[in-house]
Amino acid sequence: MQPQVIPTKISCKVAVIGAGAAGLVAARELRREGHQVVVFERSTRIGGTWVYDSATDSDPLSVNPSRTIVHTSLYDSLRTNLPREAMGFRDYPFVAKHGKQRDHRRFPCHKEVLFYLEDFVNEFKLSELIRFETEVIHVGLLKEEEEEKGNWVVRSRRKNRNVEDDEIEVYNAVVVCNGHYTVPRVAEFPGSDVWPGEQIHSHNYRVPDPFSKKVVVIIGGSHSAYDISREIARLAIEVHVASRSDTNKAPTKLRGFNNLWLHSMVTSAHQDGNVVFEDGSSVHADVILHCTGYMYDFPFLKTSQIVNVDDNRVGPLYKHIFPPQLAPSLSFIGLPWKVNPYLWYLSHIH
Repeated sequence: MQPQVIPTKISCKVAVIGAGAAGLVAARELRREGHQVVVFERSTRIGGTWVYDSATDSDPLSVNPSRTIVHTSLYDSLRTNLPREAMGFRDYPFVAKHGKQRDHRRFPCHKEVLFYLEDFVNEFKLSELIRFETEVIHVGLLKEEEEEKGNWVVRSRRKNRNVEDDEIEVYNAVVVCNGHYTVPRVAEFPGSDVWPGEQIHSHNYRVPDPFSKKVVVIIGGSHSAYDISREIARLAIEVHVASRSDTNKAPTKLRGFNNLWLHSMVTSAHQDGNVVFEDGSSVHADVILHCTGYMYDFPFLKTSQIVNVDDNRVGPLYKHIFPPQLAPSLSFIGLPWKVNPYLWYLSHIH
């Protein structure tokens, strides 16, 4: 399909940060409106969070600022929790395709989602817009030249290049689509710093094998905790899931499992290896696995505190997209969590 371009009165130079689903559809729509689009992608391929990598952060809990960072959080067995009818863009549906390595199920595996995004890029010839292996280091307002006030300075760096090789460019607008599944949130509770076992964030979970014949405490009550607890239970001695949403006064064994219990939240951990729950029970555990979500993070963005992240809320933003003081030259696509992502991305862009 040939790229559709609709002439506009003003053609702007727009930087899109990230070549995941949000960045790709943003680039397509901006080019359709006649804008000059450059997509910055730090990895070697499109897909963002849908690119699986068996490697993990060098710090299993992902709190050490000097750790080696792996940007994907996919585990090997992950399948979509939405049907494919709800996973595609309105004008490019996520239809089942039969062929080698394709997954035609209604709730497909993560590889099939990546195939869909690659098909989307090929269909709309978006590769020509993307600078791969190029990380955005700095985005800030250009204030030096009055005639260019309101524009943005974007500093980017190619992989394995030095600071002196950074490229500095000026853009009329910046669209932030860098995702929010890289900087983990970690549960805090008394004794977590002295508890002798292993603590891991689900960001670094890939397969259940390392948890074989262990007693595992999982903290969290959302999708990853649900998936991972049941997968680990096939190999672990015991799995104990602690969640704020569980208000039972005693542990509850999950139906269909002989070794998986649901608890209220963890209240403390101790040097003897015990983990104590609000329901009064305790367990001697080998591993605490934090399935506790992620933090919004925009380390490259400098707006003199016009936009900030407070208590993991990005603001001030109009309709979760535009900071009023900087609209329309700065926008964020895909920030809300509990939404239908692909429909949300496209509606945000429009």
